[in-house]
Amino acid sequence: MKTAWTPDSWRKFPVVQMPDYPDQEKLKTVEARLAGFPPLVFAGEARKLKKSLARVAEGRGFLLQGGDCAESFAEHSADNIRDFFRVFLQMAVVLTFAGKQPVVKVGRIAGQFAKPRSSPTEVIDGVEYPIYRGDIVNAPEATMEGRVPDPERQIMAYRQSAATMNLLRAFAQGGYANLENVHKWTLGFLKDSPAFEQYQDLADRISETLGFMRACGITAETAPQLRATDFYTSHEALLLGYEQALTRVDSTSGDWYATSGHMLWIGDRTRQPDHAHIEFCRGVKNPIGLKCGPTLKADELIRLIDLLNPQNEPGRLTLIARFGADKVEKHLPDLVRAVKREGRVVVWSCDPMHGNTIKSTSGYKTRPFDSILKEVRSFMAVHRAEGTHAGGIHVEMTGKDVTECTGGLRALRDEDLNDRYHTFCDPRLNAAQALELSFLVAEEIKKELALRPRLDDDAVEAAE
Repeated sequence: MKTAWTPDSWRKFPVVQMPDYPDQEKLKTVEARLAGFPPLVFAGEARKLKKSLARVAEGRGFLLQGGDCAESFAEHSADNIRDFFRVFLQMAVVLTFAGKQPVVKVGRIAGQFAKPRSSPTEVIDGVEYPIYRGDIVNAPEATMEGRVPDPERQIMAYRQSAATMNLLRAFAQGGYANLENVHKWTLGFLKDSPAFEQYQDLADRISETLGFMRACGITAETAPQLRATDFYTSHEALLLGYEQALTRVDSTSGDWYATSGHMLWIGDRTRQPDHAHIEFCRGVKNPIGLKCGPTLKADELIRLIDLLNPQNEPGRLTLIARFGADKVEKHLPDLVRAVKREGRVVVWSCDPMHGNTIKSTSGYKTRPFDSILKEVRSFMAVHRAEGTHAGGIHVEMTGKDVTECTGGLRALRDEDLNDRYHTFCDPRLNAAQALELSFLVAEEIKKELALRPRLDDDAVEAAE
C-alpha cells in the first residue's frame, strides 16, 4: 500500500539522475524562493488539457508533442520561439486535416531544461568533466567551474520559462495562429520542396476547404477558432526539488498541481516504481507522460499505470513508446495487448527520436530521418494490427534550419552536419524535416481511418 502523498514525500525514496549539489544550503534557499514565485501555468489549463487527451485516448484526436531536446539560456529569443511555434502550427494543420480530428498541441518548451544522462562524466580533449545535465543544472561549456551544479540556475530557468509562456500565450491567442496564415506558410514550404507534387494534393484540399468556408462567411473575423488555438507546455519532471517548489494546491478543487508546465513526463531512466520520480508524479493531478523503452515488460507497465493512474481516468496518462526503429515490432505488441487486456485507458504516442541516435562518421551524434520515419510507421502498423489507436507523436525539433539529423527531402549527409550543428545535447529535426514528417504521418493516419468502419463494425458485433 502506498503511503499518503505530499509534495515532498518523494524525498523518502531512492532517486536517480539528480545532480549532486555541493552547496546544500544554497539549494534550500533557491527552492524556498521558487516556492514563493507565481505559477507558470494554472490548474484549469491542465484540466482542459486532460479533457482533450481523454478524447485522444478514445480515438477521437491526435497528440502532437514536440520541441527542443533541451532549452538553452544562450539561444532564448523571441525569434526562436516564434519560428518553433510557426512550424509546430504547420505540422498541426496537416495532421488535423488528414485525421479529420482535433490535434492536441503540446510543446517541449518553457521548462525543458534538465536532461538525464547515461554517464556522470565525459572526456573532452583528454580531460574528464562532470556531464552536462542541462542549463538548469550546469553549463554546457567544458570547464570544471561551469560543470559544477549551481542552484541559482533554477531561478534563471524559471524566469526564461515565464517569458516564453508569455510570448506563447500571445501567439496562440493574439492572431498569429490564424489558420489562413498557417496554411500560406505551408504552401511556401511546398513551393521550395523536392516533394512538391507528393504533398500538393493534400495542400490543395486544405485550400479548397478554406475557400469553401470563406464563401460561407466563416473567416477568422467571424469564427474565433480560426485565429486562436490552445497550446500547452510540457517537460520531463527530472529536477524534483524544482518541481516540488512549483507545486501548488488548486483553490477550486483542493488538488495538488505542478505549475511548472501543463504536462510532465517520466523518462525511461527514472520510471522505477519504488523510486522518487514515480512517487512525485503520482500525486500531482496534471496529465502525465511515461516513456516506455525496450527494457520495459508488460507486467511492469501495468504496475506503473496502476501507480500513476489508479482511477483509470481518461487523459491522465500518455504512454510514450521509444524503442528504436528495429525494436518496435519486437517490444510494442506485448505492451499494447497487456494494456488493452487490462482495460487501461491511455494515450499511445510514438517518440521516434531517442531510440535512433547514432554517431556519424564525422563524429557528431545524429538521427537518420529514415529511421525516425520507420519507427513511426512500425508504431502505427502495430496499433492497426491490434485494433488500438495510435494517438500521437513526440519529436525533438526546432524551427531553425539546423543540420543535426541526416536525410529528409533535402538529403542532409554526414558531411553536412558541421554546417549548422547547434544543439547542446541531442540532434533535432530542422523545420523542413519536421514538416515533412507531419505529411508522412498524415499518410499513416489515413491508413488507420480507412480501417475505422471495419473496426467499428467489429465493435458492434462484439457488443451484440
